[in-house]
Amino acid sequence: MLYHLFQYLDRSYDLPGAGMFQYISFRSALAVILALLITITFGQGIIRFMQRRQIGEEIRNLGLEGQLQKRGTPTMGGVMILLAVLVPVLLFGRLDNIYIQLMIVSTVWLGLLGFLDDYIKVFRHNKEGLKGKFKIVGQVGIGIIVGTVMCASPEVVVRDKVVEPVQQLFVDDDGEVIESVTTNRVVMGTESVKTTQTTIPFVKNNEFDYAWFTGGNRVATWILYVLVAIFVVTAVSNGANLTDGLDGLVSGVSAPIVVVLAILAYLSGHIVYADYLNIMYIPGSGELVVFAAAFAGALIGFLWYNSFPAQTFMGDTGSLFLGGAVAALAFAYDMPLVLILVGIVYICETLSDIIQVGYFKLTHGKRIFKMAPLHHHFELCGWSEVKLVAVFTSVSALCCLAALFGVLNRFHF
Repeated sequence: MLYHLFQYLDRSYDLPGAGMFQYISFRSALAVILALLITITFGQGIIRFMQRRQIGEEIRNLGLEGQLQKRGTPTMGGVMILLAVLVPVLLFGRLDNIYIQLMIVSTVWLGLLGFLDDYIKVFRHNKEGLKGKFKIVGQVGIGIIVGTVMCASPEVVVRDKVVEPVQQLFVDDDGEVIESVTTNRVVMGTESVKTTQTTIPFVKNNEFDYAWFTGGNRVATWILYVLVAIFVVTAVSNGANLTDGLDGLVSGVSAPIVVVLAILAYLSGHIVYADYLNIMYIPGSGELVVFAAAFAGALIGFLWYNSFPAQTFMGDTGSLFLGGAVAALAFAYDMPLVLILVGIVYICETLSDIIQVGYFKLTHGKRIFKMAPLHHHFELCGWSEVKLVAVFTSVSALCCLAALFGVLNRFHF
């Protein structure tokens, strides 16, 4: 919104300083600052409002130490995160950018889905919340939207790398050519094209095309692409939801993920850096940095109230949105496979739950873990909440760092 206003003021009135809004770095800095201010400044008021309305968490007794002390802690704190993301993005993002539009739709869609789940739990006093099948329908719906937009929008394009010959001439002292050697070098192309390529970390020349699976059939390739988008958005959204079980856990784990995704978005959207680092250049995707900056600021600000001992829980309003937005962000610049590394904690939490349930059914009551998801297993092993959150966040940060270097081809050996 402000981008368009200041662009107009710069063109029409040559307003001093108005040109700063054309820089993504400047607008991203404003977005992260505003997101932090919104959560820290208005967070306490939102918590008091929830306390007055008795919007508290119903805690099931799982036999965990200190668990029942959390009963009545205000939930639906994810509303803070949603506001702290949407307001800066609407103010500082380019609203005519397809990637920003996609992330706004994803944020609102998943936020409403989580809000509905929390509303049923709190106000209808139904501990199960929204039925699982309806959650899946909502997650599949946004997966279809993400996949279809990426496939169908003419604004979603990449610049392919091309090979161009380079001739080297060797001359003697008299200037006579004694040898001519022609070599090939990979450079950024000049034409934007539609593609279904994705980036594979740690692999040289790491673009992989979904068309390999379909034999080049265009329709089948796009269908496969949409199906992958559905799976990734649904899986990551549910993974974040399962991780949200301790004070500050999912916020702390997700903050480094969003920071790394912001860095990758900036590099992918900058033609000079993309060319130098030998990664796909995606015109317009740099605008995602504004969204990611607001997202990171909102998570860090929310930790002010959500770290141990938590003054509020994000609830499904926050956790469903958080995972889905992370997945949509990675898909927006064609790097969903990077989620295998950056989302390692989500994956471990989800797999522990699946393995526990499956093994329990197969063995008629036996368990592999003391309790699932994984963080509850470590709690029963004697780990404190603070230690668990610190370790899981550290693991997430290290895996994010590894993923960042895994994508940057320039540093491969």
